[in-house]
Amino acid sequence: MKSAWTLGAWAALALATPTRGGEAWPQFRGPDGDGLSAATRLPLTWSETENVRWKTAIHGRAWSSPVLLSNQVWLSTATPDGRELDAVCLDRDSGRIVRDLKLFEVETPQYAHPFNSYASPTPVLEPGYAYVTFGSPGTVCLDTRTGRVVWARRDFVCNHYRGAGSSPILYGGLLLMDFDGSDHQFVVALDKRTGRTVWRTERSIDFKDLGPDGQPMTEGDLRKAFATPQVATFNGQPTLISLGAKAAYGYDPLSGRELWRVEERTSHSAATRPVAGEGMIFYPTGFPRGQLLAIRPGAHGEVIDANAPSRPDAPTQLQVVWKVKRNVPCKPSILLVHDLIFLIDDGGIASCLEARTGTEVWRERVGGNYSASPLSAAGRVYFFSEEGKTTVIEASRRFKVLAQNQLDDGFMASPAVVGQALYLRTKRCLYRIEWPQPVAAN
Repeated sequence: MKSAWTLGAWAALALATPTRGGEAWPQFRGPDGDGLSAATRLPLTWSETENVRWKTAIHGRAWSSPVLLSNQVWLSTATPDGRELDAVCLDRDSGRIVRDLKLFEVETPQYAHPFNSYASPTPVLEPGYAYVTFGSPGTVCLDTRTGRVVWARRDFVCNHYRGAGSSPILYGGLLLMDFDGSDHQFVVALDKRTGRTVWRTERSIDFKDLGPDGQPMTEGDLRKAFATPQVATFNGQPTLISLGAKAAYGYDPLSGRELWRVEERTSHSAATRPVAGEGMIFYPTGFPRGQLLAIRPGAHGEVIDANAPSRPDAPTQLQVVWKVKRNVPCKPSILLVHDLIFLIDDGGIASCLEARTGTEVWRERVGGNYSASPLSAAGRVYFFSEEGKTTVIEASRRFKVLAQNQLDDGFMASPAVVGQALYLRTKRCLYRIEWPQPVAAN
């Protein structure tokens, strides 16, 4: 379906894409989608009884992360069986639930792995609107002032096989989403005001022939992914970076045209959000033991195999600059802080690498298990474990633990930051964590 908007209009609207600031955390991993915050006075220590401004129980079972804009905090949630899919809005100052909206009823939910939930994708916000998706079961645009449904789509069919995980993002006038199921794999752009399809692009490769013993795959891990896309600009070209099953793709975000592709067939089911910097893109490739790749984007039509021998004389601009295989995360996304990459693998090993070369600076055991993505602010890195422990370290070339904090329940969702407060979703509650506010003098 074609939109009445021209590509020039979409490009103009793209200039309104949010940038990093202190008063909004509108999407998964923050204003720029990279887990970085400009906050300077975030709390270093907390517990159930220390530096908790409020704590609110959230019904259901969901791993989506909190997002904030103005005085609202939005979350998605679902019943454990996936039959009811909801959105919850809280007052930022008090933690009071101001809207609890049932969005979809699902008569026969798809299977979701017990480790996943039926509400794992994180919503995305902009002034006046909240966009909430649960993957194939449905996507909705809400008026944040009234809670009214502006539009809804339930026609994007794919078998998520183990549950949905990819979060939507906004780019100008478009809502961009990945659908990588065991039966269909595609990327879609919707007119964010109407919900109409602007473009839909099928993945250009299908790994159905890579099943056990060479048998065709009709469903399974080799064809699905959970990753959230990212938009970055290289040589003046805005690029939608989208991690699918066994490949990373670069698309023109305005048209959906594939620009380039990097294949990586030794792992599958990418689940992290890529980060960009230093003229490169950095991302873990997936399960069960992927590798961390640093790639330099190429020209239209270029395709490479990430595991093929390097050919300096090859005519392609697209290249794998370096790759690391040791202690690479499958679920937590990575951080790029200046010229250093910080990562924590699913089993609690933290590492620091040089971004330009991939050279290991340090590697240390933090302990615990990890699904939430880390956060960096004020010269620190925060790691959030499934057991409810947060380890705070220096964001530097030396490994130094600054604090360890414990809450009653574990983290599957990633953190949010607005002002000088952390908003942390555990398996059952949402917390606002901050230092006590100074008392004004009389």
